[in-house]
Amino acid sequence: MAERTQYEELIRQFSAFGAVKRELGRILPSDCPSGSAAVLTLLGRYGDMRMSKLAELLAVDMSVTSRHVAHLADRGWIDRSPDPADKRSRIVHLTPAGLARLEELSERTTQLLAERLADWSDEEVAQLTRLMTRLRASFDDCRPAPPRLPPPAVALEPTTRTPAST
Repeated sequence: MAERTQYEELIRQFSAFGAVKRELGRILPSDCPSGSAAVLTLLGRYGDMRMSKLAELLAVDMSVTSRHVAHLADRGWIDRSPDPADKRSRIVHLTPAGLARLEELSERTTQLLAERLADWSDEEVAQLTRLMTRLRASFDDCRPAPPRLPPPAVALEPTTRTPAST
């Protein structure tokens, strides 16, 4: 297990990573903020899905997801249609315009990363990707583990002794 000082340095690096996220956010078009870009990215990666699944993947409240979806639908980048299995639910999917916007966002992001990491080797980029994937997986299920039950009592072997009389 890593030492406390290593975890403290990791915390400092996480804080500093905000600068990377801000720069990535600055390259987004003004009509496509980061939350909207995240919705487009998830729909591009996983395909059509219910609003509830989208909220789960975004790790935000359903009201926040609804605002992002409304913003994207107003621009014609996604469509919402009734879920055939449950008419109260909506299925969200990319439109051709949304797919084009997603490709543009991907190009912008890829270009920025290629510029900033130009002096990194392919192996270093791959290693960073592997480690970030592993880190994210370590946080995927943040629910507390169920309480452990005490081990079963050890069964005593029956004896042939007669209890003492009182």
